[in-house]
Amino acid sequence: MKSKMLLISSLLSLTAGCATTATATEAEHGQAKATAVGQPKLYHETLNPHQIEHPSHLGFNDLHIQAIRHLVPDTHSIHDPKLQVAVHHHCKAYDDDTLVCLMFHSGMKDQDKPIGFEYIITTAQYNTLPEAEKHYWHYHKTELARAHASFPDLTQEEIAKILPAVRETYGKVIYFQKPEDKYPLGEPYVVIVQDMPEQD
Repeated sequence: MKSKMLLISSLLSLTAGCATTATATEAEHGQAKATAVGQPKLYHETLNPHQIEHPSHLGFNDLHIQAIRHLVPDTHSIHDPKLQVAVHHHCKAYDDDTLVCLMFHSGMKDQDKPIGFEYIITTAQYNTLPEAEKHYWHYHKTELARAHASFPDLTQEEIAKILPAVRETYGKVIYFQKPEDKYPLGEPYVVIVQDMPEQD
């Protein structure tokens, strides 16, 4: 029950609180220069306390996660270099307890394009899935460590606050483009993360 309440409080507070100022960038995009007391903040305090530094219209800046073992290797070798590529997840938290993460294999600079996304749901939501579907989802309590997941934009105190919530979620990784292709070619595909070779 405690973990469920923590997850709910972490993921359902996307519009909690109030902001007092807005950056020059926000003003340029038609956002208010100041937010009156009592109005919702423009960022998620728990999952991204730094959101105030970004234009809130970007959306997918609620949480930034880096993780290896998220690209399909070209060989059966555990030393395949694709297994060591850190895939950047830029995530948005929604009011229904879910997150959607745009996935970039090269960062999120101005000209970088996402090649897929990870859909994240709570353990309770996972338990409602058909049994045949559950194989496509990986449990973050297990996979965060195996993927060497990190939160590069957060302090250690902030990480400690969100980890209990993130661990009790499941993710499904869907790619619409291979990292080596210039354009999306062929059909989208699902990566079974828990079946990927272990890495040191």
